[in-house]
Amino acid sequence: MTYTVNCSILLTDLPLLERPAAAKVAGFDAVEFWWPFAESVPADAEVAAFENAITDAGVQLTGLNFNAGNMPAGDRGLVSWKGRCSEFKDNIDVVAGIGGRLGCKAFNALYGNRMAEFTPEEQDELAVKNLVAAAQGVAGIGGTVLLEPVSGAELYPIKTAAQAMDVIGKVRAAGAENIALLADFYHLSVNGDDVAAVIDSYAKDFGHIQIADAPGRGAPGSGELPLGDWITKSRDLGYDGHIGLEYKTETDQAFAWLIR
Repeated sequence: MTYTVNCSILLTDLPLLERPAAAKVAGFDAVEFWWPFAESVPADAEVAAFENAITDAGVQLTGLNFNAGNMPAGDRGLVSWKGRCSEFKDNIDVVAGIGGRLGCKAFNALYGNRMAEFTPEEQDELAVKNLVAAAQGVAGIGGTVLLEPVSGAELYPIKTAAQAMDVIGKVRAAGAENIALLADFYHLSVNGDDVAAVIDSYAKDFGHIQIADAPGRGAPGSGELPLGDWITKSRDLGYDGHIGLEYKTETDQAFAWLIR
């Protein structure tokens, strides 16, 4: 099994730039991150420090989010956020730069919450344009944009795999083929999707898989989800990418479930 450690949700008792090295010590060769900066266009020194933390640790960056706004405050992406379009476009260049220098190919673009002052149609139209721009922006480094159904955010409109695939179809119809589904088995399950059926229907469209158990979003084995069965089924249907570890637990128990 090829795992990649999400260092934005795991190992959080350590400073962010120390987490790649800690993942390496724990036996992993790959890491992924949510957007690790406060701004869409951080200072060059901040970017360099982040990149050095990855390369010095000797791990591969396999995934990086576009800026999603203030996540602790409830933001869930800039893709459909009217009024921040130019900021999102500027963020594309930074993301593509980091990806190109570190060999990262997968970039998660959180869709964004519904806004009371705009119609869903207005936001969805902007989202397709921004996703096309993001896909074009990372195409030169062989990158793929990921679109993710998310749970726990009432105003986030993409909750099922089918809803995500509908948007992905519109982006592809607009000329950007390098966009794929991020299948987070935790989010899909919590939102009531039939995960086994999602795998049957869309495994060929998976750009990435992430896992956590439910209830609780803890480590595999802490809940009731048949994560191993779902991963095996995805592999059987052609998914050959990393499995992102994106769950919450104490650092000293973070990987106790895993028998290598």
